[in-house]
Amino acid sequence: MPFAYLSPEAPFAILLMLVVGVLIFKPLQAWRRSLVNTGVFFLTCLLGDLAAGLLEGHLPQGMVHWLREMAVFGEGLAVIRYLGLAFFNVVMPRMRVQVAGILADILVIITYVLWGFLRLSMGGVEFSHLFATSAVLTAVVAISMQDTLGNLLGGLALQMDNSLEIGDWIEINDISGKVTDIQWRYTAILTRDGERVVIPNSHLMKNRYSVICNKRQGVPLQRRIVGFNVDLSVAPARVTAAVLHDIETARITNVSLEPAPLCLLMDFGPGFARYQLRYWLLDPGPDEATDSEVRRHVLAALQREGIRLAVADQTIHLVEENKAHREEVRARELERRVRAISGIDLFARFSDEEKLELAHRLIAAPFAKGDTLFRQGAIAHWLYIIASGEAEAWWQPPDGGPQRLIDTRGPGSVFGELGLMTGAPRRSTVIAISDIEAYRLDKAGFEHIIRARPELAEGISTILNRRLSRFDDLEKGYAKDKPGAELPPSSEVAVLRKKIREFFGL
Repeated sequence: MPFAYLSPEAPFAILLMLVVGVLIFKPLQAWRRSLVNTGVFFLTCLLGDLAAGLLEGHLPQGMVHWLREMAVFGEGLAVIRYLGLAFFNVVMPRMRVQVAGILADILVIITYVLWGFLRLSMGGVEFSHLFATSAVLTAVVAISMQDTLGNLLGGLALQMDNSLEIGDWIEINDISGKVTDIQWRYTAILTRDGERVVIPNSHLMKNRYSVICNKRQGVPLQRRIVGFNVDLSVAPARVTAAVLHDIETARITNVSLEPAPLCLLMDFGPGFARYQLRYWLLDPGPDEATDSEVRRHVLAALQREGIRLAVADQTIHLVEENKAHREEVRARELERRVRAISGIDLFARFSDEEKLELAHRLIAAPFAKGDTLFRQGAIAHWLYIIASGEAEAWWQPPDGGPQRLIDTRGPGSVFGELGLMTGAPRRSTVIAISDIEAYRLDKAGFEHIIRARPELAEGISTILNRRLSRFDDLEKGYAKDKPGAELPPSSEVAVLRKKIREFFGL
């Protein structure tokens, strides 16, 4: 029997390895390679134990004794390794108790040392001489490995006091990134550029670092600041209201609305006021990309309000556009506006002169992707003509149910005409799904045209009533327009025409 040649401890070691191996092999798939290596090491020691039994009587007794002791010692190390993984990586997590990785390693190492002392004691080693020798050796090692021990103790301290954890975002000196690993010697962080930076633990313990985002937060937030300058002639309340309204209503990925964004007047420069928009990131990773997106929204919001970003008064413009060039630019823009108007059925009955006059009254109103053009229920002050880009119209049921997509419109489309022409509140919420170049037209923009040609109200009312039927269907519970639906009765057109006449005072 092979067991007859093994040491008395071997059967117990084999049993423990089999039981614990079955317990941890499936849960610890990430440790699969380490488990296999430990198992191979155990089998090697077991073969050494068996060899010692087979060679007994053929080799000197002392040699066989130490071969067996070394084999048993190795078997014990393998068993301790398996037991440590089972206890700290399977049992403790199931009990919802988290133990720092370095602390678990130290406890396992202490167990290794105790097992070594036990085997030495059983082998007849005198501990008084051993401790005297080890004390001197320890002093020499401690002096020669100060940095290594500092890194080791630093890593242990970081994990013990939870001042730094894997998943935190930190900034130290000019380096910032996400903590991906805390080892005995170093802490590794992954920067936004994808670089893996290794920082000695002793360096972290001796220097100040900032925890940008703590993973223990419900949402790991980081505050960002975007600065811009506006001419002193513009009222600060107007600037802050325009910017904050855009940021709070737009759908900007990675921008948190809790805590609320702030737009602050920070300082005065030569001819301009300096503002800061402060907002919070949901994910600190794409910080510069989010800053760029926010700047686009700030610029679009200011342009819609007719507010230009300011330059210092000292700036000298060396190139002056001549009058002919300015006229050419103005003519191209006017032609573009006329083309946009001509493609809209609402203005199909307008003459060329009326379209040209209407084009002069349009106001540029750009929107960034995610901006809200207007909200359902708001008072209608103007309509929008889209020159480029796309927007979606969403309808909110009266009972507060989920929004429904009504339509997606692109270049040559118009939004908000129903509310402007009748004075009724907005019937939908319109959101830009791409950057949009649009023109804004208010009531006064074509009121004089309607007054001069009251018969236009009849054609406009027919078009508006056709669009109004879509909202009527939604409010009645229909998801789509009825196929083959006929034009609404003339009486409904007459009612709508009457509203248009009353709204414009015809």
